[in-house]
Amino acid sequence: MPKSYSLDLRERVLQYLEKNKNREAASRVFGVGIATIYRWLSRKKEKGNVEPLRRPYAYKKIDDQKLIDYIENNPDHFLSEIAKHFNLTLQAVFYALKRLQITRKKSSRSIRKGTKKKERSL
Repeated sequence: MPKSYSLDLRERVLQYLEKNKNREAASRVFGVGIATIYRWLSRKKEKGNVEPLRRPYAYKKIDDQKLIDYIENNPDHFLSEIAKHFNLTLQAVFYALKRLQITRKKSSRSIRKGTKKKERSL
């Protein structure tokens, strides 16, 4: 995620606009997009400041231990069934399993080796 512009730059742009009303000139002088300047002006009117917005803490949608216990008790369930049980989307379950390094694919190596041996013996 890109970093936000510093508070100092935002305030300097707004001070420049108080003296010179030309927004395009401010855009060229400070190297900031015109749409960004309009956003800062509207935020200044609405909130009284131009501080960057902070994203609230991103919580996990699912408890890791509950997911691990469910997978141990139901190892053959599809992602859709797990998602329905926890009332989540398929993507949320997929990324939670990926984060926990739990694979849902079956190991096909042993199957391939077993079939090759049978083919040779025939």
